[in-house]
Amino acid sequence: MAANAATSAIPIVFFIGDDPVKLGLVQSHTRPGGNATGVNYLVADAVAKRLGLLHELVPKAVRVGVLTNPVNAVATDVLLARLQEGSRNLGLRIRVLRASTTAEIDIAFDTVRSERDDALFVAPDTFFSSRRAQFAAVAARQGVPACYGDRETVAAGGLMSCGVKYSDIFRQVGLYTGKILNGASPADLPVVETTKFEFVINLKSAKALGLTIPETLLATADEVIQ
Repeated sequence: MAANAATSAIPIVFFIGDDPVKLGLVQSHTRPGGNATGVNYLVADAVAKRLGLLHELVPKAVRVGVLTNPVNAVATDVLLARLQEGSRNLGLRIRVLRASTTAEIDIAFDTVRSERDDALFVAPDTFFSSRRAQFAAVAARQGVPACYGDRETVAAGGLMSCGVKYSDIFRQVGLYTGKILNGASPADLPVVETTKFEFVINLKSAKALGLTIPETLLATADEVIQ
């Protein structure tokens, strides 16, 4: 958004989890009309799906902690609105936790453990993704079933993830960048909406937490990490 405010001439290719029309980045999805276009991935839909999968994995869960980054205020508001709706439908109670530093991540897990929350839902966030090794280690140490928005955290030892497939998004961003470099105008390139989610389970982490993953859930996973 800062880049878009700084220039109306230099082409910008974005990928964003909120509505680019609402944010003022484009005039419409089909005809962006300016110097920006890209990919819109539907974070809210992924959030609802991930909460449901977490509930299947921990069916006795009643209370779920939700870890958010207060620095990422706009995304947090969208996330919590969708989670409130989803938690009511599943009969879950959620409690919001906040972290924007590495120390606060550890504190959040301590709180989940001491307050006896049944599981932790980690919001999709760039800072959280950069701390994937810390998340995997502290979740294992505290014995907390936690779910994430990116596959990489699960590959690092996290329990499960459900989110957009970033490799597909990066490929589309690259395709649009190539088209623009070859003379296409961002104003004429429709914003691509992606609804493809990737569900990944780490079987070793589940066993370490004493969780038995239902066969039906394993069958729906896009990837099972041994």
